[in-house]
Amino acid sequence: MRDNVVVNIGPEPLTFGEVVAVARHGAAVRLTDDAVAAMAAARTRVDELAESPTPAYGVSTGFGALATRHIAPELRAQLQRSLVRSHAAGAGPEVETEVTRALMLLRLHTLATGHTGVRPRVAKVLEAMLNAGITPVVHEYGSLGCSGDLAPLSHVALAIMGEGAVRDSGGNPVAAAEALKQAGVEPVELAAKEGLALINGTDGMLGMLVLAMDDLARLFKTADIAAAMSVEALLGTDRVFAADLQALRPHPGQAASAANLRTLLRDSGIMASHRDGTCTRVQDAYSLRCAPQVAGAARDTLAHAASVAMRELASAIDNPVVLADGRVESNGNFHGAPVGYVLDFLAIAVADVASISERRTDRMLDVARNHGLPAFLADDPGVDSGHMIAQYTQAAIVSELKRLAAPASVDSIPSSAMQEDHVSMGWSAARKLRRAIEGLTRVLAVEILTAARAIDLRAPHTPAPATGAVVTALRQSVPGPGPDRFLAPEIESVVRMVADASVVAAAEAVTGPLA
Repeated sequence: MRDNVVVNIGPEPLTFGEVVAVARHGAAVRLTDDAVAAMAAARTRVDELAESPTPAYGVSTGFGALATRHIAPELRAQLQRSLVRSHAAGAGPEVETEVTRALMLLRLHTLATGHTGVRPRVAKVLEAMLNAGITPVVHEYGSLGCSGDLAPLSHVALAIMGEGAVRDSGGNPVAAAEALKQAGVEPVELAAKEGLALINGTDGMLGMLVLAMDDLARLFKTADIAAAMSVEALLGTDRVFAADLQALRPHPGQAASAANLRTLLRDSGIMASHRDGTCTRVQDAYSLRCAPQVAGAARDTLAHAASVAMRELASAIDNPVVLADGRVESNGNFHGAPVGYVLDFLAIAVADVASISERRTDRMLDVARNHGLPAFLADDPGVDSGHMIAQYTQAAIVSELKRLAAPASVDSIPSSAMQEDHVSMGWSAARKLRRAIEGLTRVLAVEILTAARAIDLRAPHTPAPATGAVVTALRQSVPGPGPDRFLAPEIESVVRMVADASVVAAAEAVTGPLA
C-alpha cells in the first residue's frame, strides 16, 4: 500500500495518475460525502420502481434475453444473487492484480456518480476491499466487451457478497468470506438492481487501457533512447533530426521524438569522429533516419487513446441508468467499441516501434552494414557468435507482435439468444495489448544491450553524455564486450531496467526530462 496516498472517489472524473496509483501502487481510496449523497438519492428512485407494478428492466425483470419476465418482489434478492453467481463464469488463467484493482476502482467510481442506483453500503464494501488489499480472482476469459466486462466484474461482485475466491494483501488465495471477516468487512445481500449495477461496465478494458498508457509513455521514451544509441553505434547522423526539417511535417509526436534524439545525441564524440569530411555516405537507412517519424506516430496514437480514455473516465456506464430528473432509462453505453478501437490501434503502434527497433539491431550485427564493427559484435567471429541469437529472439517477438496487432474489435460473436448480437471484444483487445507491451519491452532491451556493446567497440571514441550514462548504468549488471557468455540473464537484466524506467532515468539524469 502506498503510504499516505488517498484517492478521493466522487462524481468527478478520475485522473490517469489516480487510476495508476490505486491499481499499480496500492493507494487507498475514500468515497466522498458527495458520492454518498448522490448514491442515496438515486437509490430512492430505484426503490420506488421496485415497489411499482410496472416492470422495470434490471429492477423487476430478468436480464438479457430473459428481460421479458417480470420478477415477483419476494424473488428479487434471489434474482440479484443468481445474476452474479451465474455470470461469475470466467475461465482460464488469473489476470494480474493491478488489472483487477483497476476494474474495481473504476466500477466504484461509476457507483459514486449516483447514476447506478446502488445503496452506499454496497460501494463502501468495494471501497473497503480496495483498502484492505483484497483482490477477487478474475480470469482471462469471460468478457465479450459488451453489456460490460460481465464475467470479470461478476467475480468482483461475488466477493462483495462474501462468496468466491480472492487473494489477500499478501497475495495468498483465501475464500472471500474469510478475507472479508479478517478485514472486518460485512458482506452485502444485494437488493434490486444492485447485482446488475456491479457488473455492467467497461471497467476492465478501460483499466487496462490506462495502465497501458502508463507503460507506453515510458517505452516510447525508451525507444528514442535506443534509437539514439543505435545511430551512434552505426556512425549515423543527427542532422536529419533538425528542428527545421521536422517542422516541414508538423506532427506533434514526431517533433517530440526528434527533439529527444537531438538532446540525447548532443556532444557525441562518436559523431564528431566522422564529421571530418571523410565519410562518404549520403544518408542513413530508414530505420535510423525515420526513427522520429515512426516513434512520433506511435506517440500521436497514444495521445488519441488518452483523449478516449479521458472521456471514458468522465462516464457513468450502466444499464439502466438513473438520470438527474429521476428517470431510469435503458441505454447502450456499455458497448466497448470506443475503448476497443484504441486498444487495437495501440497494438499496431507497438508492433511497428518494435519492428524498427529490430531492424536497427540487425544492422548493427551485419558486417556488410555496420561500418567497421565485427560480425555479430563477436569477440572472435566464427569462434564466438556474439549477439547473433539475441536478434533471433527479437525477430521471434516482433513476429508475435504483428499477430497481436490484428484487431480484436473487428470481430463480433452473438450471445444471449441474439439479444446481444453485436459485441466489441474490447477486453480481448486489452489483453493482447498487455502481451504486446511486454514484447516491446524485450525488443527494446535487446536493442539497447546490442547498441551498448557496439558503442563500447567504437572506443576510443566516446558516446554522448546521455547515451554514455545509459551504457554506464547497464555495465553495473551487464559486462562489456568479450568472449561469448550465457546471454539470457543479461537480456533479462536489461528488460528489468527498461521495465522499471532505469534506462530512462539514466538518460534523464543528464538531459533532464525527455518529451
